[in-house]
Amino acid sequence: MVMGLCLLVYSLGQKALSQSLKRGFQTIQNQLGKPTATPTLHWVFQCFMSIHLLTLASLKQISNLSEQRCWILQFFGAPCRKYYLLC
Repeated sequence: MVMGLCLLVYSLGQKALSQSLKRGFQTIQNQLGKPTATPTLHWVFQCFMSIHLLTLASLKQISNLSEQRCWILQFFGAPCRKYYLLC
């Protein structure tokens, strides 16, 4: 039951990302560096694996947030961008 729920959430997230890209007539790069409007969510998760939250003297900062990752984040909702301190 839990596995089915996880797969449902995963497929809904992937569909929402693809719809957002198609709505804006935009693409992101896939694993081969080619533009695609239907990326897999697994690939997007892999792109964000090396991002870290640093807290020094109560100051929060995100490390390794590149331009490509910021570009991808604009296709997600405001709560996701807030998580990466962009809102």
